[in-house]
Amino acid sequence: MSVAPTMPRRQEWTVDDLAELPANYRYELVNGRLIVPSPTALHQDLMIDVALALRVGCMPEYLVSVDQSLKVNQRNEPRPDVVVIRAERANRSPVPVTDAILVVEIISPDSTFRDMYEKAHVYARADVPTYWVIDPLHERFTLTEMLLGANCEYELGVHTSDVFATDRPWKVTLDLPALTARRGAVLEAGSSNG
Repeated sequence: MSVAPTMPRRQEWTVDDLAELPANYRYELVNGRLIVPSPTALHQDLMIDVALALRVGCMPEYLVSVDQSLKVNQRNEPRPDVVVIRAERANRSPVPVTDAILVVEIISPDSTFRDMYEKAHVYARADVPTYWVIDPLHERFTLTEMLLGANCEYELGVHTSDVFATDRPWKVTLDLPALTARRGAVLEAGSSNG
């Protein structure tokens, strides 16, 4: 049996403070706040589906990665669910956010505001061209695509609960009704076996 480590107490964190944390913990830093996520299996399953859909048309000069830290600045080192980065950064962590061309966050019950607003602001200010937020918390999954505007703020590209098809960063299709149905089938199987 292992003992949970004692986390240092701070009101404000910087990327330099992260070196004090145990190496085997998942964490992210957003606006100086330390976040230690604990995603569900359903969340991770959806993350894999999104990553696989992106890999289908991925060009060799890019890499689709999951759970990859992005170095933004001293107060921000987010860890998006899925990110597309330049392949030359494949052996580096954290990856400089300037090498990210698409970031995807999947909302969890406690992350709606953080994913839709706080992280959107962080990624937009860091010039990430495209940001997707997938919301699996309602009856139907939705995807909100945000595109970087001229004033370093995101503009709404698409908000849908149907099949999402885009050419950014390449041809990608996400069948949101099929993903919603899969979640329903998994939950139904779990309740009938429980």
